[in-house]
Amino acid sequence: MGTQAVNSDISIVGAGVIGAAIAWQAARRGHTVRIYDPLLADGVPQTGASWAAGGMLAPFSEGWPGEDQVLDVGAQSLARWPALAAELLADTGIDVLTGRGTLLVAADSADAAELDTQDRWLRAQGHAFQRLGRGEVRDAQPALAKNLRGGLWVEPELAVDNRALLRALRTAAAEAGAELIPHLVTDLPGQVVLAAGSDSAALRPGLPVRPVKGEILRLRRRPGTPEPPTCTIRALVRGRHVYLVPRPDGVVVGATMCEHGEDRQVTVAGVRDLLADAEAVLPSIAEYELADAMAGLRPMTPDNLPLVGRLSDTTIAATGHGRNGVLMMAITVDTVLAELGGNPLPQMKCLDPGRFSWN
Repeated sequence: MGTQAVNSDISIVGAGVIGAAIAWQAARRGHTVRIYDPLLADGVPQTGASWAAGGMLAPFSEGWPGEDQVLDVGAQSLARWPALAAELLADTGIDVLTGRGTLLVAADSADAAELDTQDRWLRAQGHAFQRLGRGEVRDAQPALAKNLRGGLWVEPELAVDNRALLRALRTAAAEAGAELIPHLVTDLPGQVVLAAGSDSAALRPGLPVRPVKGEILRLRRRPGTPEPPTCTIRALVRGRHVYLVPRPDGVVVGATMCEHGEDRQVTVAGVRDLLADAEAVLPSIAEYELADAMAGLRPMTPDNLPLVGRLSDTTIAATGHGRNGVLMMAITVDTVLAELGGNPLPQMKCLDPGRFSWN
C-alpha cells in the first residue's frame, strides 16, 4: 500500500456511528465532508445496526479463544473511548456513557465451565479480571437471581446509549461543517469512505461483508419497580448468551444472532428467548415495560475483524464491524484519518481489506 496524497474533499457513504464519527473528526480537521445516506431524510432513522445496537464497549467479555486479534483491536479501541466521549461531550453537551464495568455470570454448571474457559484465555492474553463466587455476585448486584453460579468482574469495560451516540455524532458532524445529504449518488467527489454496514457489499460487489440478523429489546423501568443494574450484565443461560445494558430509563436486552440474510423482522421466538433468559438473570425486569423490539443487520466478515483500509486510490473501506461497531468506532476513526492523511497506522494492518481476495 503506497502513501496516498491528502485530499480535503471527502465523501462518506453511510451515516451510522462509523460514518458519522469519521465525518465529525474529519470536518474538525478542516476537510470538506459530505455524508450520503438515503435514511437521513427523516433525521435520525430508526433502522440500521447503529440504531439496534446494545452499546457495549466490551472487547474482553465478548472475546473468545481463537479471536486474539479481535480482542487486541477491541482493547485498543476501548482505550481510545474515554477521550473520544469527553470530546463529544465538549462539542455537543451530550454524555453518551451509561455504565462502567461488565459483570459476566453463569446460570448453571455447564455455563460456569464455559466462563472458566473464557477466563483462562483472557489471562493467557494478559488480561486478568476478578473472579466472583455466588455470594460475591449478589453483593455486587443485589437484584440478580440467587441461583447464579459465579461470575467475572471486568472493570475496564464501558457502555454507551447507542441512540444518543448516533444523535450526538450527527449533531457534532453538522456543527463541524459536514453536510448530510439524504440520498446516494454514483459519482462522488474526492476521497470516498465506504461506511455502509451490511449494504457495503452491494455498493462494492464482492466485498466480504454479509448481514447477520440480531434481535434486541428495550425495557423501560416503570414507577415503583427496582432500579436497573449499574453495569452491563452478560450471562450464559443454558448455553445461550444474553446481555442487559443499562440505560437511564431501563435496560437493553440482546441479542439473537441468525444467518437470515436481509430478514429484519422480529420473531416471537427471539423475543421469548431473550425475555426468558434475561428474567432468569434479573427477575425484577418482569415488572418492566416492553418498550421496543427490533432487529438489525450486523455487517460481519469471515474473520470477525472489520475492513478498514484502502480499496483503491480513491476509496477507503470502513465497514464489516459485526457485533463490535460501537466499540471499534474509535480505532476506525483513527485508522481512516491516518489513511486520508497518507500515513497508515502499521499496527492496524490486520484490518486491511487486502487480507481477503475479493476483487
